[in-house]
Amino acid sequence: MRILRAIFGHGSGRIGGVIVCVYLLLAILGLLGLTPHNPITQYRIDRLHAPGAAYWMGTDLFGRDVASRLMAGIGQSFTVAFFSVAFASLAGTVLGLAAAWLGRRWDGVVMRIMDVLLAFPAILLALLIVTVAGPGTWTSVVAIGIVYTPIFTRVVRGPALSLKTREFVDAARTFGSSSSYIVTRHLLLNLVAPLTVQVTLALAWALLTEAGLSFLGLGTQPPAASLGLMLSDSRNLMETAPWLLIFPGLAIMISILGFNLLGDALRDILDPRMRRVFA
Repeated sequence: MRILRAIFGHGSGRIGGVIVCVYLLLAILGLLGLTPHNPITQYRIDRLHAPGAAYWMGTDLFGRDVASRLMAGIGQSFTVAFFSVAFASLAGTVLGLAAAWLGRRWDGVVMRIMDVLLAFPAILLALLIVTVAGPGTWTSVVAIGIVYTPIFTRVVRGPALSLKTREFVDAARTFGSSSSYIVTRHLLLNLVAPLTVQVTLALAWALLTEAGLSFLGLGTQPPAASLGLMLSDSRNLMETAPWLLIFPGLAIMISILGFNLLGDALRDILDPRMRRVFA
């Protein structure tokens, strides 16, 4: 409860929190199928209807309701983003802790692999993985997860190297605590704050990467809805039906803005130097 009060007491946290909550609600409704219309049912007689009372955000070239597809697309994009970030955060945390705790050769091998992955632009590496493995939702999850694993590894490794030399770790060794206990109890728990901030920011990047893959036809496949796929389908209709481009584009922009604002707020709130301000 205290962290929620702190978030909504922070300027950007309040805005970001509201945006994220609204998007999560829309994503849940979209995944449960609780949309105004069926997002994949085609109504040819209603094709390219402008926004109005019957269709709040208009219809597309096949007469499908844009608002319903937007809700389903948000649910699909959020599913990919959350699973990919969960994969990246888990793998990155394990690798980062192992590199910091074991040191020497293990640290060198892990971090050199991470350096190789970081040498590629995120979208290019994701494209390479998806091209090799084949397009699809779960392929996108794995590709995005691999792309962002090095970031979590670096976020964990640096502070863990500093923490392992602290007095309380030496004291735990003196009392005979096992390595697994020290790593989980003394290192991992002290890394919760930076990991929380990194997860929030990574969700924004994952949403953008997923939209890029779907836009290029390598992510979510039709007839399923995805924000990037909706943008791709509207490229040739920008002049005759601009709402097909505007609404998905705004949805992507606002969602990324929300997660970035929330991440900035969490960074301030979880900073020990700022804790008194937001207590």
